[in-house]
Amino acid sequence: MAGSKEIRAKIKSVENTRKITRAMEMVAAAKMRKAQERMRAARPYAEKIRAVAAHLSRANPEYKHPFLIKREGIKKVGVIIITSDKGLCGGLNTNVLRLAINQMKQWEAEGKAVAVSAIGNKGFGFMNRVGAEVKSHIVGLGDVPHVESLIGAVKVMLDAYVSGEIDAIHISYNHFVNTMKQEPCMEQLLPLTDEKLGEAQGSWDYIYEPDAKLVIDELLLRYIESLVYQGVVENMASEQSSRMVAMKAASDNAKSVIADLKLVYNKARQAAITREISEICSGAAAVG
Repeated sequence: MAGSKEIRAKIKSVENTRKITRAMEMVAAAKMRKAQERMRAARPYAEKIRAVAAHLSRANPEYKHPFLIKREGIKKVGVIIITSDKGLCGGLNTNVLRLAINQMKQWEAEGKAVAVSAIGNKGFGFMNRVGAEVKSHIVGLGDVPHVESLIGAVKVMLDAYVSGEIDAIHISYNHFVNTMKQEPCMEQLLPLTDEKLGEAQGSWDYIYEPDAKLVIDELLLRYIESLVYQGVVENMASEQSSRMVAMKAASDNAKSVIADLKLVYNKARQAAITREISEICSGAAAVG
């Protein structure tokens, strides 16, 4: 059995760790609320621009945007993978990366090449380690992402799609369900399908200025950017929720470990006291 001094040192170490995990849990809880508000605030815009995109995709049949044209014989697939910049958030990044890598292996087995755009340091590091073709990446988004900071990496993939280098683009991220549940998912971004855009609801009519082609080009580009941004804010809300739950579990485990160590310490202390009393009694008996 370890001595009392070693056990006290272990208890102190675990108590210090618990203080850190408790602090991280409270910070994650505060950030989670803000991330959820940001995620919900982005949804009305995403829904409205989706409805407008659905209208425009059917409103001008003489012009078909490249994003709307389905290609036959897909040779190369692009994947935008969204992960966190930091760890200590449970299996969040592991789950989405496992989903992405399994799908990539399936595409490669079908003879399709795969290119990756990584948003988040964890995904970028992982894709470099497995030797994937990383066409673009963004790290260090912070707690408040901005569309402007995403455009560069996303545009690389969109330009490759328009030029014909890539035949389809997918996005992989953690979908926020609730505080306790986040689901890794992979969705097709391009080409845009009727299922993705949905039905055009209600009566509508547009006057195009300066012309229909320019309006449709810009709007569909903004629509894709909004989908990527929505994926980022969903992933950030999932990250903070997962970190809060993970840090709470760590704090609870530390509390349990401290209780066990204190029990061991008390037993060791009692054994030492009993031994000392026995030695004193033995000495007194020998003298007598």
